Amino acid sequence: MSIDQGTTGTRAIIFDENGLPVKNGVAYLEHRQIYPRPGWVEHDPIEIWENTKLVIKKALEGSGVDPRSIKAIGVTNQRETIVVWNVKTGRPVYNAIVWQDRRTAPLIDYLKQHYFESIKKKTGLIPDCYFSSTKIWWLLQQDKSLRERMESGEVVIGTIDTWLIWNLTRGSRDNLTPERNGAHVTDYSNASRTMLFNIYKLDWDDELLEIQGKIPRETLPLPRPSSEIYGFTGPEVSRELFNGVEIPVAGDAGDQQAALFGQAGFEVGSTKCTYGTGNFILMNTGSNPVESKHGLLTTIYYSLQPGRAEYALEGSIFITGAAIQWLRDGLKIIEVSAEVNPLAEAAPDTGGVYFVPAFVGLGAPYWDPYARGLIIGITRGIERKHIARAVLESIAYLTRDVVEAMKSDTGINISVLKADGGVAKSDFLLQFQADILNVRVVRPVVYETTSLGVAYLAGIAVGVWISIDEIKKNWRAEKMFEPRMNEETRERLYRGWKSAVQRALGWAREVPWAYGYDKQ
Repeated sequence: MSIDQGTTGTRAIIFDENGLPVKNGVAYLEHRQIYPRPGWVEHDPIEIWENTKLVIKKALEGSGVDPRSIKAIGVTNQRETIVVWNVKTGRPVYNAIVWQDRRTAPLIDYLKQHYFESIKKKTGLIPDCYFSSTKIWWLLQQDKSLRERMESGEVVIGTIDTWLIWNLTRGSRDNLTPERNGAHVTDYSNASRTMLFNIYKLDWDDELLEIQGKIPRETLPLPRPSSEIYGFTGPEVSRELFNGVEIPVAGDAGDQQAALFGQAGFEVGSTKCTYGTGNFILMNTGSNPVESKHGLLTTIYYSLQPGRAEYALEGSIFITGAAIQWLRDGLKIIEVSAEVNPLAEAAPDTGGVYFVPAFVGLGAPYWDPYARGLIIGITRGIERKHIARAVLESIAYLTRDVVEAMKSDTGINISVLKADGGVAKSDFLLQFQADILNVRVVRPVVYETTSLGVAYLAGIAVGVWISIDEIKKNWRAEKMFEPRMNEETRERLYRGWKSAVQRALGWAREVPWAYGYDKQ
């Protein structure tokens, strides 16, 4: 069973040994998005945990699977989102601060000015609000009692995977950190996204902890491989969800790393793009990390044994599918998300409109927390269908920005881009992606490759699958999209996109009073 805890919702899927979802063994629930101020994004960790239990129940009930036949549970998650909680009560001390949150932009400005090279050299990351560390630093600034509670062991920190694994194993003494009342662990891939983890030594870095608010090392989770038994479901969870059966929790990976694993991206140069709330493009670079000179991140891909890891280059795009939700919930020009595709297809082009979805700044390869979204090129003849098409096209343009950077960093010409995630169901989008990249785009039979990837990792830990070669044989293509746009049109459209992006960069810095930055 995989638990995929994402930015907008939580999914549980039961897979068989062929890597296929069991019939009716899928359940999904959305959770609230909390926006206390412009640029701030929070989630309720208790709501996420309660939803996790509900989707587990629904997947088991829907499939009719006997809990005794569940060999292992894997957890994959929205990365960088931080939870701080009391290990005695199980209650969070604050809402989860989400990866999209921009409140720590002034702290990032300080780190960029004084510690940019040190952070990049040790973590492979470019200092940004996106990552976990400054969220913790901000919490320590807001609550002066928090440090003492952390140092005493009463309060601990974790990303969402850590929060869920701790809750799943709570009360079980047979876990890696019994003194924490549950397995207080994370895997190397999630740890590598905190801006506190040395990706070469595979451990928390004392200097990085010191310069980012003196974060107490003892409050952080134990970093472990992505495939390992971290513990077993605790007595309460086992009774409530699994008819008393104790099930090993044995897989953990950040959602994007899990997606590349589920796409069987095991060769150097294998590249996937997950089209979800944001877009995340990962290229396998093998056991040797590649330092990016073009705005990408060097990150840990996965690990199957302590002290060793595989690496990837990543381009993180913050807002893509979330822009479709904005069309639905904000502008209300569509009633359900699926309507965006026929609406976009009704327009032969965008009428010269470009949409830059910099709602929370821009990620790779721009890394500007002060960028803000725009729609440009509007004339009197523009209708909602043109806006819908411009939103979908923006997703493909942003992906090309990252792919171009990957080519420059590695010298590898990507011939195939594997696509997954909910937004990849759009044939219109994937065809435009193939056209603007001039690369074949392939969609697999199993869209939910994030869930599949962590199911594989959990299964490897308990012997369901013996090797990566066994997993590779399970991968199947559902549809291929070949480029058909001529070169002149492709480059003309892309030049227009780059011009639009330049107009979006740095906007919040120009009007800081609109976003609260002048008060911090």
